[in-house]
Amino acid sequence: MDTTFTVLFGIVAMLLPLIAARLVWKRFDKHFGRNDEAYMDTLEYFLKKLGVTILVAFVLLWIGISIVFSGSPNY
Repeated sequence: MDTTFTVLFGIVAMLLPLIAARLVWKRFDKHFGRNDEAYMDTLEYFLKKLGVTILVAFVLLWIGISIVFSGSPNY
């Protein structure tokens, strides 16, 4: 039963960052777009949006996988 929970929590730990990254990508404009279409079409803005999205996804993935494998037995 331990292996089953590890696999299920591992799947959740991998899917959660994808869902969170999608939410960050969609809502980034509302918080940081400044309602300026010209600014939102720049490379600088796109790279900020991409960087924040990747950072959030990576941190959540790191935390999730750490939690999943923190209780695994040492073989």
